[in-house]
Amino acid sequence: MVIYGTALLALCHLLGIFLGDLLGTLLGARTNVGGVGIAMLLLIAARLWLHKRGWMPQPTEMGVAFWGAMYIPVVVAMAAQQNVVTALRGGPIALLAAVGSVFVCGCCIALINRGEKPATVPHHAATAV
Repeated sequence: MVIYGTALLALCHLLGIFLGDLLGTLLGARTNVGGVGIAMLLLIAARLWLHKRGWMPQPTEMGVAFWGAMYIPVVVAMAAQQNVVTALRGGPIALLAAVGSVFVCGCCIALINRGEKPATVPHHAATAV
């Protein structure tokens, strides 16, 4: 059932939050460090492990795929809650990291797009338009 995929996500989320809090404590940050990212990595690993053993039926896989597709909106929503003004007051390194990450992502996307071969359109499909 699809609900089992959601249950797997919930388990990975709780474990990821716990490990993120533990990592933050070890680093002296007093905050969750990468809990959502850890949770998604755990979800990917659990899905592969269960799939390899044949323990993941198709409906469960659909539940996991749904939450995998929801990952980006969830992260964007969580990032919107962060206090940007406090981060910028903390120093120019936050602004440098933001601009640098956007630049690096843009370069990676450009490299991926240049590496793709253009799709060929069959002749009869091109003349039908």
